[in-house]
Amino acid sequence: MTPSAFRASISSDAPPPQLSPALEALWWSGKGDWDRAHGIVMAHEDDREASWVHAHLHRVEGDLPNARYWYANAGQPVCETSLDDEWETIAHTLLVDKTSG
Repeated sequence: MTPSAFRASISSDAPPPQLSPALEALWWSGKGDWDRAHGIVMAHEDDREASWVHAHLHRVEGDLPNARYWYANAGQPVCETSLDDEWETIAHTLLVDKTSG
């Protein structure tokens, strides 16, 4: 799936099938359902990708100390770009970079 197709899928009622937990949480975040997205990443605390989305969610929430914890857990630098840019970066990395590497 391309990042643009992933973004477009947000207009659907349900996420595309076969998404990783991190991508599913990112999808729900894109729909504005923070609680559902957070529940998914909380269930996958040992997953570095889910931790990255978890960090993003806490930035959305405005809880920067908690976000910093999850960035460290994910092995990612603390993001300083816009929330939308970060969402796009995470989607691109998980959909494109991971599969091409």
